[in-house]
Amino acid sequence: MPDRKRMDDAVKLVHSIMLPTPQYAWPLLCERVGAQVWVKHENHTPTGAFKVRGGLVLLDALKRADPKLSGVISATRGNHGQSLAFAGKLHGVRTVIVVPLGNSRDKNASMLAWGAELIEHGRDYDEAREHAALLAREQRLRFIGPFHPELVAGVGSYAFELYSAVADLDAVYVPIGCGSGICGLIAWRDELGLRTRVIGVVSDQADCYARSFEARRPVETESANTYADGMAVRVPVPAALEAILAGCERIVRVSDDEVRAAVSHFYSDTHNLIEGAGAAPLAALMKDRERKGSRFAVIASGGNIDREMYLAALSAH
Repeated sequence: MPDRKRMDDAVKLVHSIMLPTPQYAWPLLCERVGAQVWVKHENHTPTGAFKVRGGLVLLDALKRADPKLSGVISATRGNHGQSLAFAGKLHGVRTVIVVPLGNSRDKNASMLAWGAELIEHGRDYDEAREHAALLAREQRLRFIGPFHPELVAGVGSYAFELYSAVADLDAVYVPIGCGSGICGLIAWRDELGLRTRVIGVVSDQADCYARSFEARRPVETESANTYADGMAVRVPVPAALEAILAGCERIVRVSDDEVRAAVSHFYSDTHNLIEGAGAAPLAALMKDRERKGSRFAVIASGGNIDREMYLAALSAH
């Protein structure tokens, strides 16, 4: 986990490139939930997702450490790859991204538009990640995994914005992919001395972090086939799990149908385009029987969703 200086520096760097994203308590959404709900709109970043913050901070650190850095490689389902491509373009660094077969066409197109070289390999994110590590050795590229102190410091800048803008939150619900977003929330919550509870959210079809949280050790799953592709992870990151075990109150599982309903609710109540992983926190808040308090926040982590998936959610709900 990053220290306070690293997190403060990350906030300054991110804000030198992009404006803070808004957080709104939409009245129709609050009525639906029966509580005050603040939405942190990470769908309003330059790449449409919170990950751009981490890419900016990590590439800046790598470039300062090695001004001759020739290229980086990573794996993604889309948002992490867009963040690295965006930052790579700013720094003039070659960016190679590996995605699984059948990945989101829209996210693939966005990565290419930001200048990434795209490679399709593997049945899911974790197989794509293994292939990216292999290519890194073969092509002498800097391999970037899904979790790193600089990534946490970067994406954690949204947590600083939220906590600074909205006081006395009872709990924040946040999706878990590989863990940088929830760890950023935990880090800033602890640094600021707040009592806000952090609730993780996973798909019931990709629940390695929920199983690991319950077992208090890393537990892999055999598959991660979920509508919410931003949470489609089979293998937990040990460093992220350690921070989650220390600072997360609990983890809530949501079904694909509950996520699709939340995607539709965001359209109906806020007229915002929110992807599956970004809608999952709202789905979790609405079903959470253990929730305490009346003042919550949900992290709408991104709005990058294929047209067909979005229309299917609206039609079904």
